Amino acid sequence: MRPEGRGLTAAVALAALVSLGGCSAEYYWQSAAGQLDLIARAKPLDEVIASTGDARLKDRLELARALRAFATAELGLPDNGSYRRYADLGRPFVVWNVFAAPEFSLELREWCFPVAGCVNYRGYFREADAREEAARLAAQGYDVHVGGVPAYSTLGWFDDPLLSSFIRYPEVELARLMFHELAHQLVYAPGDTAFNESFATAVEEAGLERWIASRPPAEAEKLAAERDRSDRLRATFRRLVAETRERLAQVYAEPADEATGRREKVRAFETMREAFAREQAGAPGLAGYDRFFAGEGGGGPNNASLASVGLYTGLLPAFRVLLASEGGDLPRFYARVRDLAALPKDQRNAALAATVEMRARSSAMDGRHRLLPHGACPAGRRG
Repeated sequence: MRPEGRGLTAAVALAALVSLGGCSAEYYWQSAAGQLDLIARAKPLDEVIASTGDARLKDRLELARALRAFATAELGLPDNGSYRRYADLGRPFVVWNVFAAPEFSLELREWCFPVAGCVNYRGYFREADAREEAARLAAQGYDVHVGGVPAYSTLGWFDDPLLSSFIRYPEVELARLMFHELAHQLVYAPGDTAFNESFATAVEEAGLERWIASRPPAEAEKLAAERDRSDRLRATFRRLVAETRERLAQVYAEPADEATGRREKVRAFETMREAFAREQAGAPGLAGYDRFFAGEGGGGPNNASLASVGLYTGLLPAFRVLLASEGGDLPRFYARVRDLAALPKDQRNAALAATVEMRARSSAMDGRHRLLPHGACPAGRRG
């Protein structure tokens, strides 16, 4: 079947879900209409490259085509119609995700859908619709966060096109994004956002490292420097988020009256913003996170925005260990992750935790052996 035919079939199936009724019907209609609009806008890469007078766009599309071929040939990612067409959206983001968390909690609200299962956000193709939903949730007392999204995966139901919302990214960031979204088509555990996003981030990291290694030496050196700079900025941001999450977890866990809880919450976020300002003074590249720290209506970050960050990296250390335990062999890594995805959520989390613990014990033992004098045996062992 032609790629666009498969997409249309999936969209029609999605539209049929409006029979669920009520406000769900309206939400599914906007989802189906938004996806159909992407399909209608998407044009084959050869056609766009041949017809565009935009030299930068042409360059980016040719790079994306090379990245797409590399993803299949070298990373074992799906060989299908995704990222072989291009759609000009005429807007900065493809969707806007709405996140919500209670006033005194870092646990995000869940919404449950057919196929995708339960996820910690609700996506809208029109920013106005996302803002309307956020306002409704805020009126109920939730902390809310609306995040613009440059790309998303339809898990293989559609042939995801390259989009104007991300095609002009620097090479390192374009590679990250494409490898990440293609990974979602490979393995997906319904109802476990942290598992899915952390897995895709692990694939993104491994894929980027291999892409850089495949380039000519001078180009590879330049890309590696760009990646390292980006990683440093990400690490700084994630550290600030992690420190604030830890402080707020203590505030929310301790019994206190609401007034005290609110004061401590405000203080935690003020401390975070002050720390960000200090870091930004020495690293202007952190300006890319200004939108996050501005928050909804200029009110700064909140529980919802803070919790949304953890979705993408919460289990990342475990997936890094899992990949390393397979000697960096991606097909074997994918097979292990598929096995984990088939388990109930509590069992796969326990399995990931056990993998990390085992690696930590192994590293500790290696370190102990390195400290022994030459020819010595650990206590209790004799040669």
